[in-house]
Amino acid sequence: MVVEVSRGDFLLVTVVLGGGAAWLSGRAIASTWRPYRQVVTYALLLGCVVRFFHYALFQGTLLSGQHFLSDTAFLLALATLGFRAERASQMATRYGWLYRQAGLFGWVSGRRP
Repeated sequence: MVVEVSRGDFLLVTVVLGGGAAWLSGRAIASTWRPYRQVVTYALLLGCVVRFFHYALFQGTLLSGQHFLSDTAFLLALATLGFRAERASQMATRYGWLYRQAGLFGWVSGRRP
């Protein structure tokens, strides 16, 4: 259902190339203090690019709604994780007097005693 042509095609194009680009674009959006809605926009655009790569390189279906949605959902998830990781780091670093980092993706109010 998720894999169209082959598993190697999916791993190379969607996971490695698209996932890496999604993670980095999520971090770039957060590092410039832009809103989360831009993550969604860029994930949709990356979904189009990934679908084109599947079509151009591996003779996949270009206009496949099912595969576009699965690719884009994966890319949106990675872009969101990149965004949250960068934003958590920013909040703890720049507002250390008010927040501290709680794990890789979050921050909490207050400092440790």
